Amino acid sequence: MSDKKLSFKEMCAKFDVTPRTLRYYEYIELLSPERDGRARWYGSRECARMTLILRGRKFGFALEEIRQWLLIYEKEGTEAQMQAWIKMADRQLAELEEQRRQIEEAHKELTELRASVAKSLAAL
Repeated sequence: MSDKKLSFKEMCAKFDVTPRTLRYYEYIELLSPERDGRARWYGSRECARMTLILRGRKFGFALEEIRQWLLIYEKEGTEAQMQAWIKMADRQLAELEEQRRQIEEAHKELTELRASVAKSLAAL
């Protein structure tokens, strides 16, 4: 990414997040923009972090998990972060698989119940 810095408003627009969300991510130390008085400026580091945060949220990770994962890079480097990512992904994949199983079970039960009620209704 270029050296161009984004304003608070531009950052919200670029990532399609609300000002409240962006402020909250700063509050919980996921993002640390440069400050010039009351103005905030977001560089390439913050944009990269925001991309990772939003991707993590899409996959269902908790914000604290994402924060801890981002800290690993700062403290231990890329390899440690990648190893942590694999563990996190494995855990999340197992959780998603369980959710899928529960949804499929609920879908099957609802389909069967609907068919039963429709049959009873037709018999009336």
